[in-house]
Amino acid sequence: MTDVLELVDLARYPIDRPDRAEYAAVVDDCRAQLATTGAAIMRGFLVPEAIDCALAGTDALIKDGHHSEIENGSPYLELPDDSWPEGHPRLMHGPTSLLATPYDRFPVTDPIRCLYESDQVMELIAAALDQRQLYRYDDSLGALNLATMEAGDQLWWHFDQTDFVVSLALQDSLAGGDFEYVPRIRSAEDERYDAVARLLTGDDEGAVRLPMEPGTLVLFQGRYSIHRVTPIEGDVPRLVALLAYDTKAGTCSSELLRAFRYGRTE
Repeated sequence: MTDVLELVDLARYPIDRPDRAEYAAVVDDCRAQLATTGAAIMRGFLVPEAIDCALAGTDALIKDGHHSEIENGSPYLELPDDSWPEGHPRLMHGPTSLLATPYDRFPVTDPIRCLYESDQVMELIAAALDQRQLYRYDDSLGALNLATMEAGDQLWWHFDQTDFVVSLALQDSLAGGDFEYVPRIRSAEDERYDAVARLLTGDDEGAVRLPMEPGTLVLFQGRYSIHRVTPIEGDVPRLVALLAYDTKAGTCSSELLRAFRYGRTE
């Protein structure tokens, strides 16, 4: 399946008819979700046949992936800085590990790649985010990737360094692998270090689970909402595609990020 109009459930998400009331209703619903929780969930974005088709190609993608692991990752995705006082959340660390397959390993006929390269899909995402225009990353590695998490893998609590992340759930793990977040625990004006420190030391009051059923497209504003993926259990990997867009053209991941995430920089 390479025609994006065969991949998307057009009855629910009419990307081919942006002038229809149903399209406007999807956009309005996503904007309302983002305003309330910092996340918009589009369940059933892919039709079941598209999920099956995408999964059929993931074995080869996984073989081309790079497994990265860090024992002491910062919630702020920054290098260590001992100038902070003892007990400060910027000194707290936790484990993160996953396998990532970069954009240039996706065949041009891969349905996930076709979805990412669709202008119609990008235009819906832009409208849902209330952005006049989005651009795909100018990055042969980081523009699109498949994040594979197997038994023992997890993502520790962290904030994103981008305003939004677009993800497509493809497969659940047997157990674990829950995406949890605390909506707007900080803001541009207030880091709320006390609240973040309480969370990182085990007080997860206010944390919610974001459903990631296969076929779901999620828009997530993680710059101010700290989030994690709980440890994977069982022998079925958790598979999520990450689609990278920005509000400006020419965006590329840093060499440090590419080296860590993909094991190479080009």
